[in-house]
Amino acid sequence: MKKKYRLIEPYIWILPSCVLMALFIALPIGMVFRMAFSQVTRAGIVKGFTGFDNFIAATGKPAFKIVLWNTVVWTVVVVVVSTVVGFILALLLNNEFRGRKIARAIVVFPWATTLVIQASVWNFIINTDYGTLNTLLKKLGIISTNINWTPTPGAYFAWECFVGIFVTIPFVTFCVLSGLQGIDESFYEAATADGANYWQKLFHITIPLVRPQLTVSTVLNIIYVFNSFPIIWTMSKGDPANRTDTLVTYLYKLAFYNGKQGQAAAISVIGFLILLVCASVYMVFTLRGQKER
Repeated sequence: MKKKYRLIEPYIWILPSCVLMALFIALPIGMVFRMAFSQVTRAGIVKGFTGFDNFIAATGKPAFKIVLWNTVVWTVVVVVVSTVVGFILALLLNNEFRGRKIARAIVVFPWATTLVIQASVWNFIINTDYGTLNTLLKKLGIISTNINWTPTPGAYFAWECFVGIFVTIPFVTFCVLSGLQGIDESFYEAATADGANYWQKLFHITIPLVRPQLTVSTVLNIIYVFNSFPIIWTMSKGDPANRTDTLVTYLYKLAFYNGKQGQAAAISVIGFLILLVCASVYMVFTLRGQKER
């Protein structure tokens, strides 16, 4: 009896987690897939099976190509830039200097603040009429008249990317910092004794040893940034004419502004599959590289 209990004991412990995952992850995903292949009324009632009609209708709109391209640019720019800057900041914060704790607190502050507040603050900063950026530059004597910082949709989208980078950097920084603090100093001492310079230590010791943390932060950032809604919605709502929309804000408009919940579900499925492929490919190549080393 004891032997049988020992065999099933691990499954008993993980059963609550499996139930929660089934209820709050697997079930909603299944419902979205069902809606994507069905006719859905404005009231959200799922009717008959329609095949790929929702996908054809959603992807056939002229706005879809713009939105998809915006999503790719948004995700790549925010993830790549925040990873590079976050890694550099982690290297700096790993050094001993006076005020290091204060510096770490300052870096983590954007991450601790909600995205809606961050986006609202930056929207106020870059406002043409009463924004603090124009006010500051005028007081410093750099400009004489207010500058329109968002003259085009592309400029507005660039600011949104900047805000996305700003709020993402702390997460990368502290992920990498946790890995840096776990590196034994003996590796660097041995490398110094062998005559290695700073860059050789960086590329042959530091980066390989923090690669697991970089992998985790990158994969999570791809998911979080791709699905990020508050920044785009708070700053521009995807306007004008979907020029600053991403897939997430676009499907929100389809579902709750236009009442096309079936098409919105189809967009959700497309986004889910894109994320699944990108994250899987990145993980496979990263793990394969670690095994080869």
